[in-house]
Parts: sequence; structure tokens; C-alpha cells
Amino acid sequence: MYGTYLRRELAGRKKQTMIVAIGLAIAIALVIVVNALTAGVRDAQAQALASVYGVGTDLTVTGATTEPGQGEGPRFDFDAGAGESDGETTTLAQSMLRTDFLRGTLDSSVLDTVAGTDGVAAVSGALSLTNSTFSGEMPSGGFAQQDGEQPAAPEAGQAPPDAGQGGGASFGVDSFSVLGIDPAETTVGPLASAEVTDGRGFDAADDEALVALVDRTYAATNELSVGDTIDVAGSDVEIVGILGSTSDSADTAANVYLPLSTAQTLAGVDDVISTVYVQADSAASIDAVQAALADELPDATVTSQSELASTVSGSLSSATALITNLGTWLSIIVLVVAVVLSVLLTLSGVGRRTREFGTLKAIGWSNGRVVRQVAGESMVQGLIGGAVGLVLGIAGIVLINVLRPTVAASSAGQGAGPGGMGPGPTGGGGGMLQTPAADVVLQAPFTPWVLVAAVGLAVLGGLVAGAFGGWRAARLSPAEALRSVA
Repeated sequence: MYGTYLRRELAGRKKQTMIVAIGLAIAIALVIVVNALTAGVRDAQAQALASVYGVGTDLTVTGATTEPGQGEGPRFDFDAGAGESDGETTTLAQSMLRTDFLRGTLDSSVLDTVAGTDGVAAVSGALSLTNSTFSGEMPSGGFAQQDGEQPAAPEAGQAPPDAGQGGGASFGVDSFSVLGIDPAETTVGPLASAEVTDGRGFDAADDEALVALVDRTYAATNELSVGDTIDVAGSDVEIVGILGSTSDSADTAANVYLPLSTAQTLAGVDDVISTVYVQADSAASIDAVQAALADELPDATVTSQSELASTVSGSLSSATALITNLGTWLSIIVLVVAVVLSVLLTLSGVGRRTREFGTLKAIGWSNGRVVRQVAGESMVQGLIGGAVGLVLGIAGIVLINVLRPTVAASSAGQGAGPGGMGPGPTGGGGGMLQTPAADVVLQAPFTPWVLVAAVGLAVLGGLVAGAFGGWRAARLSPAEALRSVA
């Protein structure tokens, strides 16, 4: 009886049922899509950080940032007789490996200090460097002379000398990022988020060897493979392995990896590192470990993963702010409007059914039965709206995953990350103040609890509307209801 009457009432009020259901469906779909996008942006941010931060890394210790002085920066200096000459032109080529001139280095003894701190489970040291190769040709007369001296070649990263001023000279500078790492430690630091895709990884015997691991993308771009050699600081280094990120849409932390001792020797900076990667023994002890390290190493910078994440900028940060703030508030507003609309339409419907409810009460229906009838109708409308909204929300998620939009992630205020990827806690990659943006594919994951909660919100909206409508219907007096239509 109850179900039959309920079905007939809903069928007789199709317009109201459709309006209520559509309003709730739009609100629910928006809630689903916004939550999926928020989770997707959060995952994208973690993906952008993972390659440079390392899986399992909780803290990083780096040298303090330094202010660049006048005229500072990597320079290439050549002796008067440098290069090879064929009588008409002189060919010059020089490769050098340098640390980031915007960030100080740390003494290797810092590793022991960090490892001895309470709450530290694992540590790994790394030295972030940039290898720059200056090469080109100029007339055998050399650069323009001043006071009889041979001036230095242009700084790395600057435009080559103008042909008119330098007598037709033509030069180029090629740079790639280098990361010196401990061959024996792969559980914490950048290598924790990378895997060997070809060749082999480092082992203990490689401690001072001229061997390297090369990022898969960099190797493909420069047509490098296992067994080839690359010029690092003027030395031929053999490629023993190719590295790929554990994420399909991210690069590794650097273009080239060297054993830490080898990197220190080639760069001429013995017993120094640029970054210490720290893994705490538990999530609860991270803050305590960070405070202890800050006290032990007052001249260093101790950064947590959450602090590093806050430096990620570019369209990734903008997307996070837009979706989290505007999207969330928009979802709430639309949901409230849909519920209010449902309540108003239900109350209006009850007002138009005065004679019906008066007759039902006159033949013996109790107030509770009238309330259940109105609440049941509203709940069914909410279920319909929730089902439609669920379909629309899932369709929106699928559309986002098919389109695969990309967002840019970069780091402001710190040195560029190795390889130009991500915030770069090491501060390497050529000493730029702003890293080149790295495109990250945005995915909207399916979150079961969000889908269930969204349908629950639709049903709750229907029940709220039914409660108000039932309360209004229950207050009707049978005699007054019948008299009002007499």
C-alpha cells in the first residue's frame, strides 16, 4: 500500500521530481569532480617532489643559501696557447664540474652528526653539481686583446662573443646536472624513487671509479647507451646503467649520477656534500628530529617534506589553490542551494495537497504516517538525484583522465633542482633562481568513500526536504483542510 501510493504520487508530480533530482545531481557531480581533482593535484605535487626528494625521505639538510656577488658565476679561463690551431682558426674546448655558487656546501662530517641524532633511521649524502662544456672556434688571433693579456672566455650561460667584436668567433656552452651519491645507499634519497632500466646500478667497488648512471630521458635525447663514455670535467666516464623514474611521467633527480668520491675528486671539492637526506624512524618523530638537527647544525638549512612542498609553484600551485578554495566553496554553495530548492519545492507541494492530506487524516491516517509519506517521496527524489549525480561525476572523472591535462611544477626562491626537475633541495642544476617548469600529467583518481559520501549527501538532502514537508503536512487540521477547499 505504502509503496503503491508512493509510486503514484511521484509519477503524478514528475516535474517537481525532475527539478529536485537534477538540482541534487548537479551538486553531487560537482562534489565528486572537485574532490577527485583535489586528490589528483595533491598526487601531482607529490610526483613532482618524489624524483628529487626520494621515497622515504622525511628531511633534507642543505648548506645555507648565499647571495651572489658582483661578477660571480662559473667562468672559463684559457691560457694564451690553449686550443688547437690550423693556422686560421683555433678550436677551444673545456669542461668543468662545479657546485652551485648560490648555495654553500657541507663538510662530510655532517653525515656522522645527522646519523647520531636520536630518531634518525637512515641517512644519505649527495653532492649536487653542474658540468659545463665550453667549446667553439675563433680566429687564430684570439679574443680581443686588452693590455696585452688574453682575457677570459665568456661566463657559462652567457651569449658567445659577437662576431663583429670578437673577429668571427663562435662558441657554445652545454650543461648537464650531476649528482654524486653514496653507491651503497639506495633506500633513502633520490635513487629511492628511481630504478635501473638497463645495465647495472652502483656497487661498493665503484666508490672511486669513473663510472656513471644516466637518466633515461637524457640518454635518449643524447643517444647514449650502456658502455658509452661521457665527458665529465675533462675525464671520460663510462656509462654502466640507465636510470628511470618509478613514475612514468617524471624524470629522475639528475641527468648523470656519479659515485660521491668520484664526483668530489672531479669537482676538486674533497670531503664536502651539498645535501643530506634523512629518514626518521617514525612519522611522529619527524618534528623532533628536525628541531634537533636545527640545533646541532645552526649554519645549515633543515627542510621537511611539507615545507618543500610549499615551495612548488607554477600552474600546479595555482591549480591547487583554485580547486581547493574556489571549487570546495562552489560545491558547498551549490549543495546548499539544491537542498534549499528541494525544501521549498516540497513545502510548495504540501501546500497544494492540502485537500489530499486533510482527506487522508479524516479517514484515519496518523501524523506519523503523513510524515513518512512525504519523507519517503523526498528520499526517493534524493536517491534519483544521487544516482544521476554519481553517473555525471564518474563521467567527469573519466573525461579528465582521458584528456590528461598537464600542469607545470617549478620551484621559486631556491636553486634549481638537479636536472631542472622539481624544487631541488640540493640547490643544484646551474644555480638558477627559478627552475624550468616540469610538466606533470594530472589524473583524477576514483575515491570510493567520496562516491559513497556524495550519494549519502543526496539522500540526506532529500530527507531534510522531507522533514520540513512532513512537519508542514502534520500540522494540517483535517477539518480546516477540508473547509479550505469546500
